[in-house]
Amino acid sequence: MHSLLYREKKEEEARFGVGDLGLSPGFLLPHAARMFSCVGCFWVLLSSALVAVCSFSFISPAWIVRDHVKNNNKDSVSFGLLWHCSESLDHMYRCYTFGGLGKFAEIPSSSWQTSAVLCSGGCALLAVSSLLAIITIFLPSGGCERRICTLAGYMQMAAVFIMGSGLLVYPFGLNSTLVRSFCGNSDIYYAGECQIGWGYMLAIVGVMLTLFLPFFAKYAPKEQLSPTPLPTLL
Repeated sequence: MHSLLYREKKEEEARFGVGDLGLSPGFLLPHAARMFSCVGCFWVLLSSALVAVCSFSFISPAWIVRDHVKNNNKDSVSFGLLWHCSESLDHMYRCYTFGGLGKFAEIPSSSWQTSAVLCSGGCALLAVSSLLAIITIFLPSGGCERRICTLAGYMQMAAVFIMGSGLLVYPFGLNSTLVRSFCGNSDIYYAGECQIGWGYMLAIVGVMLTLFLPFFAKYAPKEQLSPTPLPTLL
């Protein structure tokens, strides 16, 4: 009986390559679980951070800005998807929604309306996928965890394309009457006297980083795969 157990132990060590490198069999599984849980935790943290970045850039009023010009006696002004800000006579910076809250049709350009729908939809999809990523932390490794990670990865990939499309559509609204009244001879993909603001750039960076989330989702499950064994330090 003892020789049979010893033979099975040696076969298991040979299958994982443990005996040749002097590693104990118990070294591999905890190391594998710790490695894949770290990837999953990083995926969750990055997903949550990008939800905050995309949401903050979405409500930012600084997608298109014009700085104060003393020579031309022009005050500073900025535009976002839902807000526009301008400098008042008492040199206070005041922000207003386009037509007031709940009046989506009064956004000055149909391109900006389309961009608002796409960006908000992409942010909502990214938020749902981030919630699924958080749920996977508390699930045991198995088929259910892998399916949820796969679903979240597909949702994040879809969010990238949706929000990217919204960012590409937004500059088409630069030829609207409202923008031209502040930015001069502006046109599609040309801001005239205005320039691209930090809100639009932050949205671009957020979408570019979101592109990496589906890759991390692929390696997020806590599967007990055989890692590359490391030699024992003597």
